[in-house]
Amino acid sequence: MSASATRQGHAVLDLVSRQWKGRKIERLLGLGDSTQVRRLLEVGTGSGGIAHFFASQASPTFDVDAVDVTDARQVVEGYRFTLVPSALLPFESESFDVVLTNHVIEHVGDSSDQMTHLREIRRVLKADGLVYLAVPNRWMLVEPHYKLPFLSWLPRKLRSTYVRWSGRGTHYDCEPLERGELEIMTGRAGFDARNISVEAFRATLAIEGNKGTIASIVACMPDTWLQKLEAIIPTHIYLLRKSS
Repeated sequence: MSASATRQGHAVLDLVSRQWKGRKIERLLGLGDSTQVRRLLEVGTGSGGIAHFFASQASPTFDVDAVDVTDARQVVEGYRFTLVPSALLPFESESFDVVLTNHVIEHVGDSSDQMTHLREIRRVLKADGLVYLAVPNRWMLVEPHYKLPFLSWLPRKLRSTYVRWSGRGTHYDCEPLERGELEIMTGRAGFDARNISVEAFRATLAIEGNKGTIASIVACMPDTWLQKLEAIIPTHIYLLRKSS
């Protein structure tokens, strides 16, 4: 989520998929079992579909803010939106019960910008708040933004060459993370992090159904097998809480 002209917008504009994603996040964070109004922030809202999903729930109820560096929203009702020029957040400390950062940290810039992103989220999070963090795995087989195999496996200086050679753009503007470095960063930012990628996979199947042979086969695997694959699955998904 950088305002730099060298970084492109990669918002997912399919609103149906955003509704599914919102429902999955609600399930993974256990947000459906409260009668209290909770304040929620989505960082990097893109189409606005996830912010709108939470804002439109009758029970539980959310008071929703969303931010992004560009306005690519396709749905604008029910929540407040603020344009931001950087990873800094225009909110008071300890303002939110829930913060969502869904495929955002890889877009904010280098490791310093990524640390600012995480520390700003911690700053605006209440002491007992929850964070949903989803990040593309550097070791994914096909890079999701440019649809190129093994793109993020390459050294940084070669990634833009591959993008240009493929005709997909002029440069590579993302910074996907390895699981180990992501966990180091979240710890340094002051979070306790729990990997919930297996739970997220199960939740996706429950909401969207099995899609394809591979998904059907993986769905039959026990959790202990899937946990051994966490280092190489396409997306790292974490539940973050403030460390004491």
